[in-house]
Amino acid sequence: MSSGNGSSRKVVVTGIAGRLGRIVAQMLHRDQRYHVVGLDRRPFRDRPRDIEHHRVDLRSKRARDIFRHGDVDALVHLGVMHGPRATAEELYSWNVSGTARMLEYCLAYQVPKVLILSSANVYGPRPGNTQFLTEEAPLLGAQAFPRMRDLVEIDHMGASFFWRARDVDTVILRPVHILGGVRNAPSNYLRLATVPTLLGFDPMVQVIHERDVAEAIACALRPGTRGIYNITGPGEVPLSVILRELGKRTVPIPHPLAKPAWSMAFRLGLSSYPVAEFDFIRYVCMVDGRRAREELGFRPRHSLRETIHAVETEG
Repeated sequence: MSSGNGSSRKVVVTGIAGRLGRIVAQMLHRDQRYHVVGLDRRPFRDRPRDIEHHRVDLRSKRARDIFRHGDVDALVHLGVMHGPRATAEELYSWNVSGTARMLEYCLAYQVPKVLILSSANVYGPRPGNTQFLTEEAPLLGAQAFPRMRDLVEIDHMGASFFWRARDVDTVILRPVHILGGVRNAPSNYLRLATVPTLLGFDPMVQVIHERDVAEAIACALRPGTRGIYNITGPGEVPLSVILRELGKRTVPIPHPLAKPAWSMAFRLGLSSYPVAEFDFIRYVCMVDGRRAREELGFRPRHSLRETIHAVETEG
């Protein structure tokens, strides 16, 4: 299939106006093999002129029109809302219904490649986790964190699509904590002026630079690549080491007091870190990234120090 723009492949990127979406779009834009088309209801700041951008709701008929001509070669689905202050109903409608529509259009208009960005958080931080979880581990993230439900459902939806649409090269990427100018929970947590920690807990964590995630997406877009892949960064490190590297002032809080105290701070707008995420600074959730290394040829380019300091980047 050809996009009609020379020999380039037409790639639709949802969530293109977000920090990660802009990085992915610019990376693909520099590669002459791709013609990038963005879908996002937000404006796309600093958009290169030859990247198309459609300000549409993913659930709308206007979004379907982008696929109707049958010339889309790949979908990169980044358009998942993580707003900690959005209602559960808003998140479900946007995330699950929006993803379902995207997959429906890809099936109807024979898009040969679908890439869904999930997260290693779908496995869930748990005291009984094995050291490194493989892609076959159960997705238990929603059990202790109900707001993870949408992401787990999207991941399951992608896996179901993988088996149902055998003619489509479906890829699900599950990156570890993404650090950078992105406005996600891990980066927001590390950007706090005073960082809460849980007294007696110092879990090992895995982090990855936002630009390395974009690199993994580029690797996974190669024709013929399909499957589920954990995406890991330059290594594992105790949370306390990351906080020391950033020179952060910390406030150790006894666990029984942490959730009520931080819930109040969140409600008052004094913190952007949702209390439901506290299990991620309490228990281990580390994954095995060998499959991506062996099958995608993916290797992170940024060092651990560069990755940690990426949270100081402006979004």
